[in-house]
Amino acid sequence: MDLSFFVKGMVFGFSIAAPVGPIGILCIRRSLTGGWTAGLLTGMGAATADAVYGCVAGFGLAGITGLVVGQRAWIQTVGGLFLCWLGVRIFLSGTDDKPPSQAPASAAMGYLSALLLTLTNPMTILSFTAVFAGMGLGSIGAGRMAAGWLVAGVFSGSMAWWTILTWASSRFNARMSANAMRWINRFSGAVLSGFGLAAVIGRL
Repeated sequence: MDLSFFVKGMVFGFSIAAPVGPIGILCIRRSLTGGWTAGLLTGMGAATADAVYGCVAGFGLAGITGLVVGQRAWIQTVGGLFLCWLGVRIFLSGTDDKPPSQAPASAAMGYLSALLLTLTNPMTILSFTAVFAGMGLGSIGAGRMAAGWLVAGVFSGSMAWWTILTWASSRFNARMSANAMRWINRFSGAVLSGFGLAAVIGRL
């Protein structure tokens, strides 16, 4: 068992999750409004999607890769529209979604929404395919143990980033005034809608 593949996977998983994009904005906003659990489950949704695409690339599932890449236009459009809807919903939301009693349901939805949003980015699977191929993986029947360690590392590295981001963001949860939370909702909602519009327009 070559644990170096696990380490490589962790580095790749951390690096692919770290750039601040729509999921990062969503994770920060949910950490501020819903606390640690809401933010961490949002990040876990993204990490799960990374692991799914990692499995597709690492275990040589070329048919699935071809299907996703071949249908990337409408997949990205659906993801963009969902992101626009989510952004508008957040922009128009008040500050009454902060109570802990509402956290479990919103946290579960946070996981699912982050999972779906990450899965609707077909470029992710291309990144995994290119990197894994460079490590000698992706051919059917070759390196399955190494692929398993690599995918486990990707998930762990991605979760490490989301844990750090959630911890840092949730520290400000108790200090947020109603007015500050309102502006956070407006800003994050506008940014998410902007990402969604860019995705939709980019496929027209």
